[in-house]
Amino acid sequence: MELRHLRYFVAVAETANFTRAAQRLGISQPPLSQQIQRLEHEVGTALLKRLTRGVELTDAGKVLYEDALIILKLSDAALERTRSVARGMNGFLRIGFASSSAFNPQVFSLLHRYRDKYPGVTLEPQEKDMSGLMTALSEGVIDLAFVRLPCERSKDFNVRVIDDEEMVVALPKMHPLSRTESVSLADLQNETLITFPRDLSPGLYDTVIAGCEAAGFSPNLGQQCPQIASSLSMVATGFGYALIPASLGRIDVANVCCLPIANQRITTQIALAWRRAALGKAALHLLNLTAAAGVE
Repeated sequence: MELRHLRYFVAVAETANFTRAAQRLGISQPPLSQQIQRLEHEVGTALLKRLTRGVELTDAGKVLYEDALIILKLSDAALERTRSVARGMNGFLRIGFASSSAFNPQVFSLLHRYRDKYPGVTLEPQEKDMSGLMTALSEGVIDLAFVRLPCERSKDFNVRVIDDEEMVVALPKMHPLSRTESVSLADLQNETLITFPRDLSPGLYDTVIAGCEAAGFSPNLGQQCPQIASSLSMVATGFGYALIPASLGRIDVANVCCLPIANQRITTQIALAWRRAALGKAALHLLNLTAAAGVE
């Protein structure tokens, strides 16, 4: 039984007339009559009573008509959902995040606009360190990734910079310099710098160390944190100071204040990375939003 046979049958049942049904379907009457006869032969019973001025459903025809409406409705809905996914209006988009990139306001704004414009697409976020992100992207586990640059492995992918984010100094609120408007890194050269494992985010780690060296000293490295964001907790407990992206500095953590760096500008880039293979429509829509926002 083909779907077109059901459509023909429903048209005849609803118009109660072969001529009107043929006009509705845009075909001639003889082929329509032949298709209905084939359907009746396949079902094994008469579906229509042929009358002088039209047709009416048999008891078997009434049952098939009710089921045919359901079948055709489900078929149309399945077809529309499939086409909608192909257009990127529905489906899933798997997005990876470096451990601190989700706090970036440009990333947040971009995803907010995407959700508003494509509410039928379900976002599936995954947070990983940079190494894990690059592997997941390479293996197709995720479709796109918000990463921090520089990153050596990012050269294997297409990359579009979303934001240049400044670094700030996180200090305990009881620190003497916490009451100043900005902090020179040189004033912290004898204190302990709280870091994270370099494997977690090599580019950001190197940026932090290079910033201290540009201020004229090699930092005293203290206890490492398992995540970049967790360095704020260690600052709060007095283990030392940290250099963090400004977006992390907006998190309200008790006993921590975040201040601009005086006399030098240290930045880290947030970028969107994707495989060089063809992207699905849902992912392309996100890229188009970055282009619409003037991101190159």
